[in-house]
Amino acid sequence: MLVAVSLFDVIGPVMVGPSSSHTAGAVRLGNVARRLCYTQPRRVEFYLHGSFARTYQGHGTGKALVGGVLGFSTADERIRDSYEIAAQNGMEFAFFQEDLGDVHPNTVRIVAYLPDGSSCEMVGSSTGGGKILVTRVNGMAVKFTGQYPTLITRHQDRPGILASISGLLAQHSINIAFLEVFRSARGSQASMVMETDQPVSKEIIEKLSNIEGVHEVLLIDCSDI
Repeated sequence: MLVAVSLFDVIGPVMVGPSSSHTAGAVRLGNVARRLCYTQPRRVEFYLHGSFARTYQGHGTGKALVGGVLGFSTADERIRDSYEIAAQNGMEFAFFQEDLGDVHPNTVRIVAYLPDGSSCEMVGSSTGGGKILVTRVNGMAVKFTGQYPTLITRHQDRPGILASISGLLAQHSINIAFLEVFRSARGSQASMVMETDQPVSKEIIEKLSNIEGVHEVLLIDCSDI
């Protein structure tokens, strides 16, 4: 069977080196954490697994992760100075090694603490060529790549909720490119990940949040990174 391969799968993205997996992917993972928090955290903890844990200093992964949380793009020259820039901006950070189980070798768990005392957490992997896969957000099982605007809902697992959510998006001419649903048990809490072809406004987020049975709605848009 023939498999289509993009040129970017071969040469990787435009980026500050040395490695698309350990640098560009790490920048994108940091950006997901930043946009999950909607603001710059006061402190960030990076729990590094596998290859990330072994090479984060020599391959620049640490600086790339911090640069991503600061909102830098993969081609931003400031990544090399991200530690100093974080200190200037009042953002503390720390790195730890952690066994995250049966996951990709280039995986990190990021915990960000916000100025208001709240926190957010995510787990994601750099899968090669600058691509990423996020697998947990605030304790919810998810699966998305960050290549599209991404909606995440936490809701009650019951008939009609998915139709209400997708119907509201259709009313606003938003097409769902990819969709996955996760649940712990029938009739219990569930989460849904929707990657969309169009951007999603704050107004739509508010309307989704008002649907009965929907407990939380998150928007993570890193499609411009």
